[in-house]
Amino acid sequence: MRILLITPPYVQCNTPYAATPYLYSFLKQHNKDVAQTDASLLLLLRVFSRQGIEKILQNLPAKSKNRSVRYFRQNYDAYHAAIAPVVRFLQGKDPSLAYRITSPGFLPHGPRFSVMNEYAATYPDGMQTLFGTMGIHDLAQHCASLFIDDIMDVIVHGIDAHFGIERYGSFVSSRFHDFSLIEKKLDALSLIDEFIDQIAGELLITHNPSLVGLTIPFAGCLYPALRLAYAMKRHASSIKIAIGGGYVSTELRRLSEPRLFNYVDFVCLDDGMQPVLAIIDFLEGKKSAEHLCRTFVRKNRSVHYYSQSSKTDIPFIEWPAPGYEGLELNNYLPLTEMANPMHRLWNSQRWNKMIVAHGCYWHKCRFCDTSLEYIRKFETVPVAQLVENIKTIISRTGCTGFHFVDEAIPPALLIKLAQELIRQRIVISWWGNIRFEKAFTAKTVSMLAQSGCIAVTGGIEAVSDRLLALIDKGISFKQMAQVTKRFADAGIMVHAYLMYGVPSCNLQEAVDALERVRQLFINGCIHSAYWHRFSATIHSHIGQNPDEFGIVLKPFPKNCFAQNDIVFEYTQGVDPALIEDGLNKALYNYMHGIALDEKVGTWFPFHAPKPGVPKNQVAFFIQ
Repeated sequence: MRILLITPPYVQCNTPYAATPYLYSFLKQHNKDVAQTDASLLLLLRVFSRQGIEKILQNLPAKSKNRSVRYFRQNYDAYHAAIAPVVRFLQGKDPSLAYRITSPGFLPHGPRFSVMNEYAATYPDGMQTLFGTMGIHDLAQHCASLFIDDIMDVIVHGIDAHFGIERYGSFVSSRFHDFSLIEKKLDALSLIDEFIDQIAGELLITHNPSLVGLTIPFAGCLYPALRLAYAMKRHASSIKIAIGGGYVSTELRRLSEPRLFNYVDFVCLDDGMQPVLAIIDFLEGKKSAEHLCRTFVRKNRSVHYYSQSSKTDIPFIEWPAPGYEGLELNNYLPLTEMANPMHRLWNSQRWNKMIVAHGCYWHKCRFCDTSLEYIRKFETVPVAQLVENIKTIISRTGCTGFHFVDEAIPPALLIKLAQELIRQRIVISWWGNIRFEKAFTAKTVSMLAQSGCIAVTGGIEAVSDRLLALIDKGISFKQMAQVTKRFADAGIMVHAYLMYGVPSCNLQEAVDALERVRQLFINGCIHSAYWHRFSATIHSHIGQNPDEFGIVLKPFPKNCFAQNDIVFEYTQGVDPALIEDGLNKALYNYMHGIALDEKVGTWFPFHAPKPGVPKNQVAFFIQ
């Protein structure tokens, strides 16, 4: 049986997502005939090509008031001429193009390039301040990325409103209630849909699979995954299709919609190794449907769930190093859409994605989906095995950059890993998500830097000790300030995940939180951050105990397709919609070193209370 694993549009354009390489390697280990491909990359390379540019022009409306669409029409020849060189440059195949890309007149400067004017107005030397007088390659990558973003905006405003990098089609999969919305979209046909249909047909011809596995890690991947499945079923009605991944495992655990199975045959939850093995055995006639593992199927026109005992699941210690055969590693498109150096890590180059430990060793945060296996089930492996996996991955990819994609890397294991990397003189660059806890002493952080740590990300969340205790973060703000400063002082970049709209947070606490964030930037504790709006999910402690947190949940509508995020009302605290624009504007400026001396109240379109935080609080904590 031939198996094809697919990452659908769209996850990341700079590096392969981790799911299919792990599953591919596992199935190879079990002597299965398996291949893998990244359809998200295939789609982007089709869109951002000279033929793609021609198709975009042909499909644009005759008249449009949108600035991006009008500019594209007026400068079509320049876009058509530049697209192939720009893609080649972003792929690292023609570095000398940096000089042309940054020279006047080569790239059309559409609306996305207005950010250049902001830089020029803010910094005395404009782009040289951000990229340095010798940083021509980084500047060119930024310009090339803005050029790609301009074309993306043309598609969004002129062809398919739901197209976007890393969030394609999210409108039909985030908080929607009726599967009919997806079916209606599948019956329509935009230019992007045509491209996806073409890719589906080509993959069938190339691989001739009997079973296709589609990973759906995020909400925005649901529609394009079903688009691929829909097209494949039309080309080859006998083909079997399974879906799984993070989105499926959180949103579809209560699946009851039989119409989904018009497009797929199996819906798998949690880690995919054992479910896929069971599906293969079932399709090959070796075992009955009763042996399917954590898998939904349609039976007698209704949805049926098979939940083979988890005792047969594959322990993390038996996961092999990910394999990358079939993925076009040299064709990925690193983007630099923001000048902020920490933000550039995500998309500006290719990374080997690797899991250090399964699940979260803390798994107590009350806003998190801690009842689910991928977080609750914490497993580690010996450090020697981790190091061997790192060596194997380097030999397979030729890349020494690693992004550890754990929920939170366990400090004790991380310290042992760093010691072993240093002892064996293995040279890598790595970054990952941690909790800013006291185990990260100055001495420990220095050792992590020596082992190759270049950046860390971590949750600071509500930036309030009362709210941190409410959500059971297990860390105080003082501790966070101290630990982030240790990393920054060691030359390690720090990104903070922030959260607004936490239940019961009042306006004063929101203003105080922004003041603390401002002080973290001023004192060099963090280099970038992002505000996430609080959401209640059915798998979190808050979602299961709303009365404890001052929110009132609204029931899911009848026949609701996806069930995870719960619509709710606040009974106390400030309305998040009132403060979100101010928080985001302030943070954008702080990340570029702008307006750090401004009073935080000036970011809000109303009279905000003065901060109740001492002006030197962070400085006092880190001294």
